[in-house]
Amino acid sequence: MLPPLTAAARCESRVGRQGGRCGPVMHIDDDLAERLWATAEAMADAAVARCLPLFRSAALACDDKGLDGRFDPVTQADRDAERAMRDIIAARRPDDGVLGEEFGPVAARSGLTWVLDPIDGTRAFMAGAPSWGVLIGLDAGAGPILGIVDQPWTGERFMGGLGRAEMRRGDEAWPLRTRQCRGLADAVLFTTYPEVGSAAERAGFEAVRDRVRLTRYGLDCYAYALVALGQVDLVIEAQLQPYDIQGPQAVVEAAGGVVTNWRGGPAHRGGRVVAAGDRAVHEAALELLAAVED
Repeated sequence: MLPPLTAAARCESRVGRQGGRCGPVMHIDDDLAERLWATAEAMADAAVARCLPLFRSAALACDDKGLDGRFDPVTQADRDAERAMRDIIAARRPDDGVLGEEFGPVAARSGLTWVLDPIDGTRAFMAGAPSWGVLIGLDAGAGPILGIVDQPWTGERFMGGLGRAEMRRGDEAWPLRTRQCRGLADAVLFTTYPEVGSAAERAGFEAVRDRVRLTRYGLDCYAYALVALGQVDLVIEAQLQPYDIQGPQAVVEAAGGVVTNWRGGPAHRGGRVVAAGDRAVHEAALELLAAVED
């Protein structure tokens, strides 16, 4: 069982490097927080029910939606999972907005927008690798106040925001807490692709890579979950979309970490992102990334 919510979000302003937000954060009382969490978990359950039967299945069909000559896969599982989540929002919270990867945006009337990636890591999903995940974020205008990273194959659900920072698997639950790191030289760094982004962005990443203890590749959203779990110190990526980062960002921040862009500003709009469990390591990475031109 999850513990009761405490100290739901208060109206505050967090700007710049310490937390990567800008502007006021909407006030959410405990009753609303409970309802928002219930909606988020219902969406995650619905998405898992659509995705998991097709994972490692010969019945999985895939299309290529790439527009720039690069393979950019989308599967029926992606589309079905996002439709299922949108149906829950329409039924439970029709005034909320929706920003998803597969279908068009829905404008918010409530000030709250659900940010959805039904399968983050579709290439891993196609290959049968259990590093993909269902991502759900809730943006109150200044970034995510709630997030879920769910890995259906392992049964792990990472949840952060509005009084919660937990990993749940079955009936068991553990608190999420990032770890302290003595310095960049002791850090474990992840990114999804060795290429990272543009040539300049790759050079910036490599400047950090050359200073850390260990660098690994390819975990998609699961790398952020490992930051929140205290197993990984840094994730550095570029060319992200809002739906790639908002769910993981909320989880990492709730666990005590920091998520910003490469200049230390807000990350929730996507682009270049650095997530860290330890603020000193985050600052050290930003100093190396600062040489990358905008």
